[in-house]
Amino acid sequence: MVFSSSLFLLYFFPAFLIIYFLLPHKWRNGFLLFASIAFYAWGAPRFVFIVLASLVADFYLVKWMYDSKGRNRKLLVSLSVLLNIGMLAWFKYANFGVENLNYLLTELGFTSIKWTSIALPIGISFFSFQKVTYSVDVYRKVHKPLKRVTDYAMYILMFPQLIAGPIVRYNEIADQIEDRRHQETIDNRLTGFFRFVIGLSKKVLIANVLGEQADLIFGLAQNDLTTSLAWIGVIAYAFQIYFDFSGYSDMAIGIGRMIGFTFPENFNNPYISQSITEFWRRWHMTLGRFMKDYLYIPLGGNRVSTGRLYFNLWVVFALSGLWHGAAWTFVIWGIYHGLFLILDRLFLLKFYKRIGRLPSVLITFIITLIGWVFFRSETLPDAVFFIRKMFSGDFRETAVYLDLQFYSILVLALVFSFFGLVAHVETWQQRILSEKQSSPAILLMVFASVIFFVICLASITSSGFNPFIYFRF
Repeated sequence: MVFSSSLFLLYFFPAFLIIYFLLPHKWRNGFLLFASIAFYAWGAPRFVFIVLASLVADFYLVKWMYDSKGRNRKLLVSLSVLLNIGMLAWFKYANFGVENLNYLLTELGFTSIKWTSIALPIGISFFSFQKVTYSVDVYRKVHKPLKRVTDYAMYILMFPQLIAGPIVRYNEIADQIEDRRHQETIDNRLTGFFRFVIGLSKKVLIANVLGEQADLIFGLAQNDLTTSLAWIGVIAYAFQIYFDFSGYSDMAIGIGRMIGFTFPENFNNPYISQSITEFWRRWHMTLGRFMKDYLYIPLGGNRVSTGRLYFNLWVVFALSGLWHGAAWTFVIWGIYHGLFLILDRLFLLKFYKRIGRLPSVLITFIITLIGWVFFRSETLPDAVFFIRKMFSGDFRETAVYLDLQFYSILVLALVFSFFGLVAHVETWQQRILSEKQSSPAILLMVFASVIFFVICLASITSSGFNPFIYFRF
C-alpha cells in the first residue's frame, strides 16, 4: 500500500485518523502500532513476523546493554548492530552476491550454485537504519532506551515513515514517543494535511507524468534512441525521482505532524546546488546525516590523512550506492558521487567560486544528470551506451511522440526545482512549511488542500500509471 493509492487515501488513512483522534491519549501509541502492522502486513504479509521477532530481540539487547558496563556494553551493542545489518545484508544482497559468484564460477569453468531467490522485505533499508540509530544512540547515552517494547515497535514500524523514510533517528523523537500531547493540536492537524497534499501533488501531478515518459525513453531499443531523446529522458527522470521521493517525504512529514510527531526534513531544493558537496547537504538529508554520523565519523572523519579521508569518502558513497539497490549500477553511482566529492575538495569548489553561481549550478546539475543514468539503467552497458548517446550529436528525427502535457509538466518541474535560486524564495518556502501559521493562512491552506486533494484523487483513479521509485529499496 502506497500513500498515492485510492485504497490508502479513501479507506485506510481516513479510518486511521478518525479512530486515532477519538481514542484517549494513552491508547494512541498502541493503535498506531496496530495500524502500522496492518499497513506493513498488507504489502508484505510473509515478512511481518520476521520483522516483529527482530524488533523484540533488538529491544531486549539494547535494554540489557543499557544496564551493563564495560565490555558487555560493547558486545551487546555490536550484536544489535550485527543483527540489523545482517538482516539487511541477507535479504537485500544475498541474491546479488550469488549472482556475481555464479558469474565468476561460470567464467572459470565451474558449475554454478543452485539458488532460490530471496524476496526483499518492503522498507528494510529504512527501518534497519532506524534500528541502528536506536542501538547506537542508547549506547552513546544520547537518550535513555524506551521502557516498553510496544513503544519501540511503534517507533520502528510507524507507517508514515516505514516504507521510505525520512530516516528518523531515535533521539529526534524519543520524547514525542512517550508524550506528544502538546503537539496534537488543530493547527498541526491542518498544516500537516496541507504538507501531505503538497507531497501527494508532487507525486501524482508531476512525478507520474514525467515518469511514464522517462520509462518509455529508457526502454527504447538502442537504434531508436537519439541525443535529444536521451537528454529529455534523463531530465524527466531527474525530476521524476526528485518529486516522487521528496513528495513521499512531504506526505510522511505531514502525517507525522497530524498525529503529533516532528519528522526531520529530507529535501531542500537539491538542484540549485553549486557543487556535489552541497547537493548531498540538500538531497536525502536524513541518509546523508546517517552516513556521516554512523559511518564516516567512526571511520575517522576529517581527523585522518588526506589519502585516508578520500578513501573514506569513496567507501561511504560506494556503500550509499549499494544501500539504494543490489546492482553494480548503484555502486558505480555511489562511487561516481564520491569521486566528485573528492574533486570538490581538490579544486572544484575553488573553480565554482570563480565562475559564479549560475554556471556552477548548471555544471552540478549536468554532473547529477549523468549520475542518474547509472541509477536508472538496468545494466552498466546500458548506462554507458545512454551516456554516449547523450553526447553523440545524433539529432535525427524520431517516431517517439511527447505530448503537450508532458512538456508542460516538464517546464513546471523545472520552475519548481530551480525556483530557490530567486532571492528570499527559500526563506518563504520554510515559512510556508513551518508548523506555526496565522489563522487566515491556515484557512487558505485548507482550501487549497481540499482542491488539490480532489484533483490528485481524480488523476489517480483515471490513470493506471502510479509507481513509487523508492518502494523497492
